[in-house]
Amino acid sequence: MRSLPLADPGTPPLRGPATYLWWMARRQWGILLAAVACGVVQFACQAFLPYLTGRAIDDGLEQGFGPDLLRAAGMLLTLGLVSAGASALGHRFDIANWLRAAFTTSQLVGRTSARSGHAITAELPTGEVVSAVANDALRVGEVFAVMARFVGSLTAYGAVAVLMLRVSVPLGLVVLLGLPTVAAALGLLVRPLQRRQSAQREASGRLTTLGADTVSGLRVLRGIGGESVFTGRYRRQSQLVRERGEHVAVTQSWLDALQVLLPGMFVAALVWMGAHMALAGTITPGQLVTTYGYAAFLAWPVQNATEFLQATTRAVVGTRKVLAVLRVVPAAGAAPGATVAMPPAGSPLVDEASGVTLETGRVVALVSADPDESARIATRLGRFDDAAEAGTPVRLGGVRLTDLPLAEVRRRVVVAEAMPQLFSGTLASGLDVRGRAAREDLLAAIGLADAQDVLDSVPDGLDGELPEKGRSLSGGQRQRVALARALLTDAEILVLVEPTSAVDAHTEARIAARLADARRGRTTLVVTASPLVLDHVDEVQLVQDGALVARGTHAGLLDGVAGPQVAATYRDVVGRRLDDDLPVEQSFDDAQDSPLSPADLSTGGAA
Repeated sequence: MRSLPLADPGTPPLRGPATYLWWMARRQWGILLAAVACGVVQFACQAFLPYLTGRAIDDGLEQGFGPDLLRAAGMLLTLGLVSAGASALGHRFDIANWLRAAFTTSQLVGRTSARSGHAITAELPTGEVVSAVANDALRVGEVFAVMARFVGSLTAYGAVAVLMLRVSVPLGLVVLLGLPTVAAALGLLVRPLQRRQSAQREASGRLTTLGADTVSGLRVLRGIGGESVFTGRYRRQSQLVRERGEHVAVTQSWLDALQVLLPGMFVAALVWMGAHMALAGTITPGQLVTTYGYAAFLAWPVQNATEFLQATTRAVVGTRKVLAVLRVVPAAGAAPGATVAMPPAGSPLVDEASGVTLETGRVVALVSADPDESARIATRLGRFDDAAEAGTPVRLGGVRLTDLPLAEVRRRVVVAEAMPQLFSGTLASGLDVRGRAAREDLLAAIGLADAQDVLDSVPDGLDGELPEKGRSLSGGQRQRVALARALLTDAEILVLVEPTSAVDAHTEARIAARLADARRGRTTLVVTASPLVLDHVDEVQLVQDGALVARGTHAGLLDGVAGPQVAATYRDVVGRRLDDDLPVEQSFDDAQDSPLSPADLSTGGAA
């Protein structure tokens, strides 16, 4: 058994469908040759069966039951057994080729999607990427599944032509010329079929994109009453997919019908000609049986050739879509491999544009009146867009991140964004993204993130299944699972963007204390304005208008060690978050104690 998916899918050429399919064939040449060998053996045995049957009949008519007849029967039995064995083994290799090519293509699309960042959604609709995995990868694999039968059919066609020429030159010429004529007639429908399949694939990709966008924004649509608009768009697009599917089906039905009709007419013509030659004494009764056997058998190679032609057409259409995904240039790491050596462990990470500095072994908080501003700085520290961040360089140990190997940057610097994404699978696999944590480590990380309730709510605990995007969990639970996942990376530099924004104050206080203790002595940045978190960090860095304006402890900044203006700004940001964290009961109490009149409450006391 071969393990799939592969550890390394490789780097394919992106020049066109033909070069990609040839590259894929070379990647799996071993099992492909094994499948072709089985196909050749199977069809060669089938090609010789009518010839031996005719010889057995002629020998039986001439000599009766004797050694020659028994020998012919034994050879027929042997050919039948060999053909059955080659067919069973060949089918196994056919499926192996199909799965290998399909999984490799899916891996390549997945790898490109994961590495490209936002660049892929900027260039392609979401539905194109989804369809490339769900449909196109299977079509690429299909051509390798039918290739062995096609090559075997060609071998059988050559063997039958030679044997028929030995029986009768006119009959042999009919086979040599008639079968290619039938195949060429069927091939005339391939180009219009390919054109219509491409149109259907295009419409289907747009429908998938529309459906994905509608589902992801369903709550917003309901809030603004826009469901009917998107429902109408989806209905119109689905009808377009149906119409183009009907066009494909019409062409396919003609091809399927002619695939039966033309070989049937060929068989009838060959048998009619052979029967007249037998009556004239030109060929023997056994040779007439051989002629009929070949005429019936040759319909199978024609069918296989047509099937291979159709599979190749679908594979070409699918490969074009796959290559469109694979050609997407990643937002980071697209430049040729960096030659600069990685700085030693413990090197500071500095954002030159803002002045934010992460020094070795310190737990730092980044505070800004504009949460988007601080989030942008944190994102730059992870190197997610080389082009966009060219004017705002980040240096690790004095070396620009863009000059370092991206894989090493990803290993040493981990950024956990504010909107975490969870994937379907077991809770344990969703937490241990680097695949090296023991069960005790998983439980410890869950404890640090105060996510014990998640462990209790998922059936089977760590071995329980989470649905896509963790939809069975609340927003706070998803955020704490993402925090535990980030902690388990054990990164040298960990950047957490608003890791506690979706939890209540009591939970936030517990997480803040545990997080600071767990990361003490390791470089950590927490983007937050929550006093519950700020009170536990080693240092707070205050950013205003994209630039660092003050550094100090939470208490020091409140007391004005950086100046009264900075203290006022910092107190305003932190105080606003503190007001947000007040319990509901206290908010009502404050409102009752307020000296404002009921008329003032409508304007918030503004003059």
